[in-house]
Amino acid sequence: MAPSLENLLVVGVASSALFDLTASDAVFSTEGEQAYRAYQEAHLTEPFAAGVAFPFIRRLLRLNALAPLVEVIVLSRNSPDTGLRILRSAAHHGLTITRAIFTEGRAPHEFMPALNMSLFLSANENDVRKATLAGMPAGQVLKSSFQDDDDPALRIAFDFDGVLADDASERIYQSGGLDQFQQHEATNVVTPLDPGPLRNFLAGVNRIQRQAEDRIRVSVVTARSAPAHERAINSLKAWGLTVNDAFFLGGLKKAPILDVLKPHIFFDDQRGHLIQTVPCVHVPFGVTNE
Repeated sequence: MAPSLENLLVVGVASSALFDLTASDAVFSTEGEQAYRAYQEAHLTEPFAAGVAFPFIRRLLRLNALAPLVEVIVLSRNSPDTGLRILRSAAHHGLTITRAIFTEGRAPHEFMPALNMSLFLSANENDVRKATLAGMPAGQVLKSSFQDDDDPALRIAFDFDGVLADDASERIYQSGGLDQFQQHEATNVVTPLDPGPLRNFLAGVNRIQRQAEDRIRVSVVTARSAPAHERAINSLKAWGLTVNDAFFLGGLKKAPILDVLKPHIFFDDQRGHLIQTVPCVHVPFGVTNE
């Protein structure tokens, strides 16, 4: 009997995040749907090349060698017939993805609660924004020049405000500036922030770490600095969550840190912090995205 999805970390991934669909998208945008259908049928036996989220997904699935821990489900706007190539490509690349939802244009995020998903990744900005507005944890993968390595461990990095936590403190910063933000955080240092969109995803990662601690490393890379760092740490403790590394940069650029960390995926709510040298995900949540 297959394990219940309730006991697994469930990630939904669009074909646009998992594979490089540049050629297919060009056919659809320039020649229309019928030409796209014909193109996919003619190229059915040609696997797609790896996309931005591929290294992250591959490492997630490899954790199942230890125990049933992760379920990755393709969540695609393709029709069932045009989606055949997606699962064939997954099998070609050795990805053990057996479940897929093909919606033929319908908003795929509507099925996230039914599948107990704690994350949905897509390159389609509109789909990600709709999911986020509906209160669901989603992110848009951006183009990357990242070259994968042979290290089997999975490296995940998060921004804090607007990603793991809600945007309440970010709103103070945006409206009142740094001094008011620092004073507010010092006053509320023992009051945990409300969870943000990816808090539950980190909780799922932490559950896996308890069985495979050496296979996953989690970092927080945030613009916070002392004394505001304490509230971030206290919030994680209050949520019962942990990270391996925390970088409180006080407004310094994140790129040099990310280039050293080389995460297989980095989540941030502000596009200005995202770079091309690592796989980055824009989480369009909160005040900075209004």
